[in-house]
Amino acid sequence: MSNTNLLNETHNPALISWVESANVENCDFPIQNLPFASFKRKGSTEDFRAGVAIGDQVIDLKALFALNIFTGDAQLSLEQCCHSQLNAFMSMGKQFWSALRQTLSQALTQGSPFQEKLATCLVAQADIEYALPCQIGDYTDFYTSIHHATSVGIKFRPDNPLLPNYKWVPIGYHGRSSSIEVSGSDFKRPKGQTKAPTATEPSFGPCKRLDYEMEVGIFIGNGNDLGEPINIENAEDHVFGMCLFNDWSARDIQGWEYQPLGPFLSKSFASTVSPWIVTSEALAPYRVQWTRDEADPQPLPYLESQQNRELGSLDLNLQVLIETETMRNAGQDAVQLSQSNFKDSYWTVAQMVAHHTVNGCNLRSGDMFGSGTQSGPNPEEAGSMLELSNAGSEPIKLPNGETRTFLEDGDCVIMKGWCKKDGAARIGFGEVNATILAAD
Repeated sequence: MSNTNLLNETHNPALISWVESANVENCDFPIQNLPFASFKRKGSTEDFRAGVAIGDQVIDLKALFALNIFTGDAQLSLEQCCHSQLNAFMSMGKQFWSALRQTLSQALTQGSPFQEKLATCLVAQADIEYALPCQIGDYTDFYTSIHHATSVGIKFRPDNPLLPNYKWVPIGYHGRSSSIEVSGSDFKRPKGQTKAPTATEPSFGPCKRLDYEMEVGIFIGNGNDLGEPINIENAEDHVFGMCLFNDWSARDIQGWEYQPLGPFLSKSFASTVSPWIVTSEALAPYRVQWTRDEADPQPLPYLESQQNRELGSLDLNLQVLIETETMRNAGQDAVQLSQSNFKDSYWTVAQMVAHHTVNGCNLRSGDMFGSGTQSGPNPEEAGSMLELSNAGSEPIKLPNGETRTFLEDGDCVIMKGWCKKDGAARIGFGEVNATILAAD
């Protein structure tokens, strides 16, 4: 299989939309993207409903359904998009996702006979607020970056940073979905038990080592029945799309609590997702080869396929910026902390899905995976402050003279993502941001 088999007319880089803002260079939401979100007008009493981004506008899918101008799978899809969240549509499967995408692409293309009617369904993104795009039932956080795992492990086990199972199995833990919120949801610094290395007993208080984690969120569309694993060959058909994900972490709480069962209160106080889900189909042009070092163990058969080798990775740029309170008050722009790429991941999305279900575990529409912190092979590609500051021993100097080892109250962390290459339209993920408030 090649990328060509995954591409269709919706990916044509020559497509131009009658929504002029979608044609601007480096726009996150050109006609080749068409991501989904849940929105309403700011400050209104409207119900949240599903929308698709085009340029700096959003198409109100409930209003579009009411126009009754489409037929077949596309109109059936729009009917399921009339709810406040996307789970019903996501559960319909690839045939319907693709049908709606194709119909919207044609209707938004310059010269479309539907322009006048669709124009009545547009709302400016500047005038809207977001909810979670879907109800997230279960949330599993993976640990797919070997660079992050090695960098963290070496601080605890200098001679053997990776645990014996890392190169054999996609590691994950079951996280807390109730504390996942949409971008812009600020949160209070968590409190908990911590224990300093020199202390004889733990103490209680606000976290002192608050960190971000640059992750990718992966949304399941149609799930599987209990006891029926998803084969790696079909795994991608169950993935509706992806978002940006900041899995905030209280490192000092984590260090005390994680043995023997892993993260708990150090992760469940806040996690933040970007509002837009970029569909798997939109990402097709950016699929790239996945490789495994010949010196490493090769995947067991249930985690191996030719398709995964040829197209399992995704060329997705991931950027982290910080805006401190001092910068904000001075009107200074946020500055970059790091930039990495999802293609450096040790395990692929298909392998995550196959492994998650191999024991018979049933996934459901709206379930979300976190990819784990996405760090690259170079120091400036670290996806957390734990790595960038070498566990707090090497302060990060910001351009305005401030320094950081971990995050302080008033800091806003902003994450952005985009795919870009010759011969394809650049598509973006928007951004995810939240500001840390002082503990009570």
